Parts: sequence; C-alpha cells; structure tokens
Amino acid sequence: MRFEAGTQVAAGAEQVWAVLVDVEGWPQWTPSVRRAARREPGPLAVGATALLEQPRLRPAVWRVTELTRGLSFTWESRSAGVRTVGEHRVLPLPDGHSRFELALTQSGPLAGPVGWLYGDLLRRYLRMEADGLRRRCERG
Repeated sequence: MRFEAGTQVAAGAEQVWAVLVDVEGWPQWTPSVRRAARREPGPLAVGATALLEQPRLRPAVWRVTELTRGLSFTWESRSAGVRTVGEHRVLPLPDGHSRFELALTQSGPLAGPVGWLYGDLLRRYLRMEADGLRRRCERG
C-alpha cells in the first residue's frame, strides 16, 4: 500500500531541507509526531536512526536508507509483518519556492490489513506533516 501527500512551500529548498532534517524538531510543527529522538549525534546520514512516537501508533525506530543532501531522504521501519518505507523530497522550483513531497509504502504479509485499519490515519498524518512543514517554513 502507498500513501502520498505534497505541498508547495513559499520558501527556498535549503530552508525547507533544514527544517525537514531536524527530526527532533518535528513535534514543534506537526501534531502527528508526539516525540522524535535521534539515536546518533550529527547530521542526518545513511544508517542514522530515530525513534518516533505518534498518537494512536506504536513507537517506531526509523533507519535512513538513502539520502541525497538537500533533496531527499528515505528511511524504513519494521514491525511484525510490515515494512514501512518513508520518502521525503524537497524540490526547488524556478520561482525560488519549493515543493515538498512525502510518501509511505507498506509491504509484507500484514501490510494489507494494517493499511486497511490505519490507512485513513496515515493519510491524515501525511497531510498534517506536509501542511505543518509548509507553515513552519513560511513563517521563517
């Protein structure tokens, strides 16, 4: 199952990227994340992990699997029967603004039932994250 959200942001890609990779700051701009804790110091990099606590979901550890500095990162989390991949992209636009896109893809033997049970919640959370990041970046 795949869930997606995106938004245009009236801010430059560098600014959007800086807010996005400050994972521990996410609870300040999206109500979909109650707590975020990086497990290693330093900039976000391949192999880095973070613990996310979200309302109505079990805490999950996410590991960065791909990162193109300034443009995108992908991370994954695994739980019993489900592998979830989260993609985050910041696309610079010709007018100096940006487009932010994010997606969750779930696979594994329990992905169907989990998607059916939590699909609406996941869609809502992705929308909250896209809109929250936009508001945070646009207010400076």
